[in-house]
This record gives sequence, structure tokens and C-alpha cells, in this order.
Amino acid sequence: MDKGLCFKLHQRRGLRVWRLWLLLWIAAGCAPLEQPPVLAHTEVAAAELSLVLDRVRTVDLSHPYNSHTLYWPSSPSAFEHGELDYGITPGGYFYSAYTLGTPEHGGTHLDAPIHFDAQGKTVEQLTLDQLMLPVVVIDVVPQADNNSDYQLTVADVTAFEAQYGPIAEGSGVLVRTRWDRFWPDAKTYLGDDTPKRTTHLHFPGFGAPAVSYLLAERGVKLIGIDTASIDHGPSREFEVHRIISAANVPALENLTGLQYLPPKGAFLIALPMKVEGGSGAPARVVALVP
Repeated sequence: MDKGLCFKLHQRRGLRVWRLWLLLWIAAGCAPLEQPPVLAHTEVAAAELSLVLDRVRTVDLSHPYNSHTLYWPSSPSAFEHGELDYGITPGGYFYSAYTLGTPEHGGTHLDAPIHFDAQGKTVEQLTLDQLMLPVVVIDVVPQADNNSDYQLTVADVTAFEAQYGPIAEGSGVLVRTRWDRFWPDAKTYLGDDTPKRTTHLHFPGFGAPAVSYLLAERGVKLIGIDTASIDHGPSREFEVHRIISAANVPALENLTGLQYLPPKGAFLIALPMKVEGGSGAPARVVALVP
């Protein structure tokens, strides 16, 4: 990456903006600093952000919410979008407004730690550094194609690290199975489309030993996958959910488009609806790719 740009960013002084600086620095491919610089003016910050964003592409990793959105089979309801007003008002201008309703856990969404741990953080308690962070993408498409109940293994992680280097502390780990190609067909995506039945589900997920390794040995701060759950379909004990919840680590489920991210080098922005007390929430998840 352009060393002149890195130096230019390093030299700025003025208004302190941690998150903007982190975004600029990572997107520019510069080496990390112990302390961020300060930006002289908001105009300078905006100009430099525009400059850096010209050097990255954005990737939307989210399914839209609509009448086809998939939810866990036991969910009592699905996505609701009701019309309140639509049309030309007596004043002659157009106006529209709608009601919005959804269970927490459906579509592209975030699981907060309280989902499986009574002492875990709720959605609004998650810090931005748990939701905005560098990510790696571990591809298990061949394994998943041969076994719809495949679980990420420690061997998969170490094989990834042998090829791409160690996963940095504080990173997020996303698993690509390419299961999003089945969305929104419940029969193929979930393995079963019987209403309310959860005992015949089949789709890939994380394995508990692999998640324990990622937390204990790599200090991972978020995990995510392009299937309906971080636990594979046949799970009855939801070990992966329980492990990450106990560690106050959030998870993303029902991601899409992970094939557009490199194995390393992307920066994730996963912002859920800030539901106070929530165990989860719909999320718009995007990635910045150099």
C-alpha cells in the first residue's frame, strides 16, 4: 500500500476520532499504531475517508428482510411489514409509512451473548470494537458439499493458518459453506421445511473444539457463518452458542456473499438494531475489502 498515504494519515493533528482513524488505517493497509493520530479538521477527515474508500470495495453480506426471510422453525412469527400510509396526501405531496415486526433471530442477524448465557451481554451492551473489526474467512465448501452436517474443526483452522498465517488476536472469524446459495428455500437451506419441527435440520456449522481453540488460543472477538446457525443443524445441546456466550462473544448467522471476501484482509462492520435487553437483532453486515 502507498507509504505516502500512511505517512500522511500519521501526521494529521486535530479532532480525535478513534473509530474513523482505525477504519482509515486498516483500509489503507498501514501498520498498526499504539496511539491514533488526531485529525486537524472534520473536512480533512472527510476528504481522507473519501480517499481511502476509493481504494476499497464494499461488500454487502446481508439478506434483505421480506416475506421470504427464513426463521428458526419454532419461531411463532416471521417478518411483518404493514402499510400505515401510502399515496398522495391532501397537501399534494407523497407520503408513506409502515409498521415493522420481526423475531430477533431470523434473516441476517446477530446473536448477543445473553442468548445462551444469563450473565452475557445484551445487544446494546456490545462495544463497537466487537462489531467493527478485521476478519478472516475460512472456506469449508468442499467439506460441506460432501457432508451437510459438517462442523469446522481445529484441523481446518490450523490448515488455514499454515497457508495464510496466524489469526490475529481481536479478529473475527467467518466460515464460508456457500449454503447461502440455497436461500430462501427452507427445505434445502435448513434441511427440513416442516413447520415447527427442529429435530430434522441439516446444515453445516462451527465445531465446539474449533471455537474453543479460536477463543483460547487466538482471542477471537466475533464469529459468523452463512448458515442458519453457528451450531450445525443436528445439534441438540448448542455447544457452540454456549461456549461463545460464556465468553461474551457475539455471532452472526445467515450471512451471504462470503465468496467476495479474501481469506484475510477484509474489515467487517456488523451493526445490529440496538435493541435494549435484546438477545439478538437484525443486522446490516458489510465488509471493506482492499
